[in-house]
Amino acid sequence: MEQVTTKDISDEAARKVLRAAMEKSREIDCKMDIAVVDAGSNLKTFFRMEGAWLGSIDISIKKAKTARFFDMNTGEIGKLSQPGGPLFNIEHSNGGLITFPGGVPLKDKEGNIVGAIGVSGSSVENDHAVAEAGAQALIA
Repeated sequence: MEQVTTKDISDEAARKVLRAAMEKSREIDCKMDIAVVDAGSNLKTFFRMEGAWLGSIDISIKKAKTARFFDMNTGEIGKLSQPGGPLFNIEHSNGGLITFPGGVPLKDKEGNIVGAIGVSGSSVENDHAVAEAGAQALIA
């Protein structure tokens, strides 16, 4: 029987992702809640910037989990989950998903998905830009 193995994000890599996201957030002058989950969708690290919305804590974590559960950007899931779409109502599964931009899978330099980042606290465009900056730091 073949053994299944999964790559996972290290503590150091999770902090690198978090720092890059925080830097981007400051660059665009947004107060964000930033969550990084591991390959199993467990919370690895989290940071709430001073003044970031309290309601965005849960959203950022759910964005990260959603991105990892389906290994795609949450904005893409959102496109597929519109009325009449193939994933309509998916946001009601898995204890609640977030299907708008701000969640991005994290890949290592070999292309293995090792976790995900979720960001909330501004427009979905800004949330996605901050999440993408965190994800890019992992492969830089």
